Amino acid sequence: MFGPPTDPIDVRHATNSARNGEHRQPPRADAPRGDAGLPVHLRRLLVLCLFLGTIAGLSVALWTVLGAGGIDTLDLVIFAGFLLATPWTVLGFWNAAIGLVVAHLGRPEKSVYPYFSAPDSRGTSVADRPLSSRTDLLLFLRNEEPGPAFARLEAMRRSLEATGQARHFRFAVLSDTSDPMVAAAERREFDRFAHFFDHVLEDQRPIYRRREENHGFKAGNLRDFLTSHPGQSDFFLPLDSDSVMGGGVIVRMAMAMEENSSIGILQSLAVGMPAESGFARLFQFGMRHGMRAFTMGSAWWSADCGPYWGHNALIRTQAFVDHCELPVLPGKAPLGGPVLSHDQIEAVYMRRAGYEVRVIPVETRSFETNPPTLLEFKTRDLRWCQGNMQYWRFLVEPGLKPVSRFQVLQAILMYVAPFAWIVMTIAATAKALAGGYDPAMLELGIGLFVTLFLMATAPKIAGVLDVLLTPGGVRTYGGSLRFLLSAVLEFIVSMLMAPIVAVYVAVFLGGLCFGRRVLWNGQNRDRLGVPFETAAVAMAPQTLLGLALTAALAIGADVSAVLIALPFLGGLLLAVPFTVLTAAPGFGRMTARLGLFAIPEESVLPPVLRNVVPEAARRWRRPVRRAAEEVLPATAAEGERA
Repeated sequence: MFGPPTDPIDVRHATNSARNGEHRQPPRADAPRGDAGLPVHLRRLLVLCLFLGTIAGLSVALWTVLGAGGIDTLDLVIFAGFLLATPWTVLGFWNAAIGLVVAHLGRPEKSVYPYFSAPDSRGTSVADRPLSSRTDLLLFLRNEEPGPAFARLEAMRRSLEATGQARHFRFAVLSDTSDPMVAAAERREFDRFAHFFDHVLEDQRPIYRRREENHGFKAGNLRDFLTSHPGQSDFFLPLDSDSVMGGGVIVRMAMAMEENSSIGILQSLAVGMPAESGFARLFQFGMRHGMRAFTMGSAWWSADCGPYWGHNALIRTQAFVDHCELPVLPGKAPLGGPVLSHDQIEAVYMRRAGYEVRVIPVETRSFETNPPTLLEFKTRDLRWCQGNMQYWRFLVEPGLKPVSRFQVLQAILMYVAPFAWIVMTIAATAKALAGGYDPAMLELGIGLFVTLFLMATAPKIAGVLDVLLTPGGVRTYGGSLRFLLSAVLEFIVSMLMAPIVAVYVAVFLGGLCFGRRVLWNGQNRDRLGVPFETAAVAMAPQTLLGLALTAALAIGADVSAVLIALPFLGGLLLAVPFTVLTAAPGFGRMTARLGLFAIPEESVLPPVLRNVVPEAARRWRRPVRRAAEEVLPATAAEGERA
């Protein structure tokens, strides 16, 4: 049976009712384990010096080259674009470099994530203890095929049952579905799922609620649920429809929250699960090893001002209700109205209230799926872009921590950078052609492209080194030949994708000025195939820009100029066939059979994924033996069931 909620309240940040003694329990006396090693303020000072020093050095070098023949308007455009495009990539570079050093030369379990008990060399962790809290697991749905989502929810139910602590958790499905047919299917799937709980007490049974109007979108749905069920949970765990988490990691996150009452949000590192889609396999292979070094480095200096990605995180319920209510922004959509990218703002609000926001920078059983096609990836990316463009209002929000303001600015620059990159490259090309072909200026434009690209891919390069330096790491990716070939191919694909992404972001940002927007709706999470005609329409801006630049260089310069520009032009000219090919079912089947872009779960599939990952996603699989079958086993009980 559920125990009573035990969420501690810091009286400095409590509501009036809590200050008057109406809260459930007094604050606990425990203190969070501190970060060992270099003090956090010195870490941040070091990163700031590296960040500003790198930008300054690159800027001086660029200004010196531009000023060789005098500064004109195009020079100023190039320099301004460089200043806007550089910060995000420079920070990513240093995050990856620091993360690689900390992971292999430091003791990150003491200096970065002392608040979470990671597995030891045998794959085991601290002994389990009974939980004293209760947690709501909240699945959000909107106009999506409910079958796969409930299959993943059922896998989580089984995994939690295996831990022996399932009574401390309750499932809730929060729907914003507007399609009546999809809503009816949701209800049928929920009723089937709810039958597994017929034997438990009423307050442990799952909840289904569907709103007719999705006011405030996902964040509004969440707040409606929390305020309509006050005092019923200590923590909640938001799940997207593609989320899967092992019961063991959920239990251990709950333990960490119980033991560290100052933590308001504890974010897990979500990774992609084995996929049939060739595009998804490409994308998540690069993200898989790239995210480890990047996230470790970011967590090293951000510390208590960590990120929140909107799902697969454990959140302190009462603190969230009291301090994380989002404003309705003045003006009309797309930049006014409800905050779309709610997660980052909720994180900085939680930190403003005095609670820590922490990330677990190591892989656990926390999974998600990735878009199966480039067009689905584009839609998701532009929705995030639109949300981040609302953030400029929060740069002057009262009471935010300096690190929080920096993170908000970085979230804005993340999408300003591609636009600036395109403008900068076009201006450099125009300068090369103005008044005659100047190879030096053309090489400058392409050199900027290559430099920023290499810095942007530094997390992936660091990730490859991380796998190579980790004993047994290459074997989990299918062996050295398979891993290194996949890494090279993915690097080439990243180079092709970079200008494609930059162009659609630039076009979308221009459209925002005229009211263009992307709405939150159902997503295609598993359907493959993109017709050539559809790809041609979607990638028309990339294709036209690529043809125009190629023609200008061929006419105004010579063939050598086109060859020099191929790293940039190639992605634009191949945008349509690239979109079609990577979405083709045959391409996905081929990469799966060959084991290209394989991830560790294709060698050893965790129990929580065994009923949700199709065999076609791991046809090459030859199971390998390793000391720890999984990065983070749930419990001995779950291992016995597996």
